[in-house]
Amino acid sequence: MSQITLVTGTRNNSPWSLRPWLLMRQLGIPFDEIRLPIGARERLPDGGRWSPESGIPVLKHGALTVRDSLAIAEYLNEALAPGRVWPADLASRAVARSVSAEIHSNFSVFRRELPMDVAGRHSPVLSADCRADIAQVQSVIRDCRLRHGRGGPWLFGEFSAADAMYAPVAVRFRSYGIATDSAVAGWVRALLELPAMIEWIDDARDESAITCAVA
Repeated sequence: MSQITLVTGTRNNSPWSLRPWLLMRQLGIPFDEIRLPIGARERLPDGGRWSPESGIPVLKHGALTVRDSLAIAEYLNEALAPGRVWPADLASRAVARSVSAEIHSNFSVFRRELPMDVAGRHSPVLSADCRADIAQVQSVIRDCRLRHGRGGPWLFGEFSAADAMYAPVAVRFRSYGIATDSAVAGWVRALLELPAMIEWIDDARDESAITCAVA
């Protein structure tokens, strides 16, 4: 297999980077990682230059470059983990792709008012629009678990790209103390207890501590 490299941003503040990183870890796909802080410049394996402002995450597989978390998930499904990225059932697979696209492009107020801060704990005053976004996100998680979860902790039975795409939501719910019902809370708990997520969270705390010390 050609060398695989994933270019990511900071652990604490980069939800887009978390998604493919977690998915690849859960799939057991080996990869090298280039982790860049905002403002950094790095030479990529192909000799090109890259910066976080150019867009993250970036997957490098041999001579191929794939940008965007959802596009990376689809490439993994086609080339590196066929049949393991999305649910096996056709209907569940269609819904999983639909809700993944929804969290990828919608809920802008939720993302703006509750930016990902893995190490932080906050109690913000939320706007009505943000509360509406939160209710809709929770509805998606609840419905997927109840209709497609087959009694397990994940959205579609087995862990899939949909769980990875919603992983930053779990982080935000914890960081901002968002109340959830049992169906949503069970998924959040299972997600945050994954060994890979524990590693990501620990790294984010270390990263945040270094940033505070430097400041």
